[in-house]
Amino acid sequence: MSPQRPYPMPEPGGPWGLPTALALGVHALLVLALTWGVSWKQTPEPVLDAELWSALPQVAAPALVEPPLEPPVEAEAEPEAEPEPPAPPPPPPVKPPTQTKADIAAQKKALDERKAKEEATKEKLAKEKAAKDKAAKDKAAKDQLAKKKQAEDKAKKDKLAKEKAAKEKAAKEKAEKAAKAKAEADAQRREAQRKEQIDRMMGQAGGSGNSAGNAAANSGPSASYGGRVAARIKPNVVLADPVVGNPRAEVEVRADADGKIISRRLVKSSGNAAWDQAVLRAIDRTGTLPRDTDGRVPSALIIGLRPQD
Repeated sequence: MSPQRPYPMPEPGGPWGLPTALALGVHALLVLALTWGVSWKQTPEPVLDAELWSALPQVAAPALVEPPLEPPVEAEAEPEAEPEPPAPPPPPPVKPPTQTKADIAAQKKALDERKAKEEATKEKLAKEKAAKDKAAKDKAAKDQLAKKKQAEDKAKKDKLAKEKAAKEKAAKEKAEKAAKAKAEADAQRREAQRKEQIDRMMGQAGGSGNSAGNAAANSGPSASYGGRVAARIKPNVVLADPVVGNPRAEVEVRADADGKIISRRLVKSSGNAAWDQAVLRAIDRTGTLPRDTDGRVPSALIIGLRPQD
C-alpha cells in the first residue's frame, strides 16, 4: 500500500482536469489583458509570479472515502480590465527655418554693425581717457608755472622793496645832509646879515650930531628879524606844481607902525613866474608883519624867499 496523503490529489485525467484547465486559461487571458493595457508605458513594471512549495510531513492517510460525484462547476471568468487610452504621440520635431542669402547677409551686417559700435565705444573711451590725462598734465604744468611765477613775483617784489628802502634811506641821508647844509647856510647868512646891520649901525652912529636921533630911529632890523618874517610868510605859500630848482624871489614890503602890510612889490624875479606869484599871494595872505626885538616894525624891507629855504 502506498503512503496516504493528507489531501487527496486529483488524478490526472480525472473529473478535475477540465476545471483546472479552464482556470488556467482564464488566468492566462487575464495576464495577457493586463500586459497589453500597460504596454504603452515606457518603463513597464516587472510582473512576478512565484509559487512556493514546501515539503509537508508525511502522516498516515485516513482511509480513502470516495466523495460523491458532483457536476463540474465552470469557473466564472473575471471581467477584463478596460485598457487605458494610449498616450498621445509626441509632436513632430520642429525643423529650423532655412536661412536664405538675404538672412545671412542681414545677420552679417548686424554683426558688423555691433562690432563697429563696440570699436567706436572703445575708441571713444580711449579718447576720453587721453583727454583726461592731457587735462591733468596741463593742469599740473599750469600749477607749476603759476608757482614759479609767484616765486619770481615775490623775489621781484622783495628786490623792489629792498631797492626802495635803499633809495629812501639814501634820500633821507641826502635830505639830512641838505638840511644840515641849509641850516649852516642860513646860519652863515644870518651871521652875515647881523654883521652887515652892525656895520651899518656903526656907520650911522659915527655920523653928524644933528642926525643922531634920526639914525637911531631909522636903524635897521635885528639879525633874526628876516628869519621871523620868512617863517610868518612861508606857511602861506601855495603851489599847484612843484618848482624845479631853488630860485629866489625878492619882494619889497611896506607896513605901518602896527605891522599891517600896506603894499608889496616884486623887485627881483626868481625866473619862475609861478614861484613869484606864489610869494606875492603868500604876502597878501599874511596881512601883518611881526614886531622886531625892540617892539618896532620896519616901515620898509626887502624879503627874499626860496622854495627850499
